Amino acid sequence: MRQQLQATLRIREMILRGELSPGQRVAESAIARQFDLSRTPIRQALPALAEEGLLVRTGKRGYAVRVFTIGEIVTALDARATLEGMVARLLTERGVSNAFIRILKRCLDQGDELFAKGRLGKTDEIAYGEMNERFHNSIVEALENNIISDLIARLHRVPFVAPLTIAFDAKEPRQIYDLLHHAHRQHHAITDALENGQGARAEALLKEHVFSQKQSMNLAEHRPGMQHASLAAVAAGRE
Repeated sequence: MRQQLQATLRIREMILRGELSPGQRVAESAIARQFDLSRTPIRQALPALAEEGLLVRTGKRGYAVRVFTIGEIVTALDARATLEGMVARLLTERGVSNAFIRILKRCLDQGDELFAKGRLGKTDEIAYGEMNERFHNSIVEALENNIISDLIARLHRVPFVAPLTIAFDAKEPRQIYDLLHHAHRQHHAITDALENGQGARAEALLKEHVFSQKQSMNLAEHRPGMQHASLAAVAAGRE
């Protein structure tokens, strides 16, 4: 299972960096040789990446990189942040339960344990992504509003938008650690605001929280209106 998760993370980063171009067919055997893995974890990773919206089926069993733009990703990230911020505000207006706060604090404890070592390995990045997904999903699910949760689920289908998605554009290990550690400190602040009924603060923090995800992918300076810029072009320095 861990090999599959590591393969998923590494292929995701190849797409982000433009090493796999939009429309390019993803060959199991070539990727397996490059990663020094058997084909089994690669074969298991490809459908997972298709679920994320990064790949599309081609032929009977094959996959190719989906064609998408920077504008689509940035717009979807901003929309997700806005909706999650609204969820946080509505939750505080209604009142949050102690059980809900305990769920969030378990996520905080899991994240704190990861960062206590002062460095992150690839398996730690995967564990952080899983914790991050639980944290954000717990907030959305707590409101029990199907309209909002369905909208957010649709946004998760845009590449690199779901909270499980952890990908970095050619950053050093220390930079990766610092970016994720900063994002996790934001988790603490969001939880504190929710626990203390500070709806406006929680909403603002969740909107700001998405900036960390943009930074990790070098998308912080790109605006939603850049509809025709591709990730491959940005990675190559052409946009």
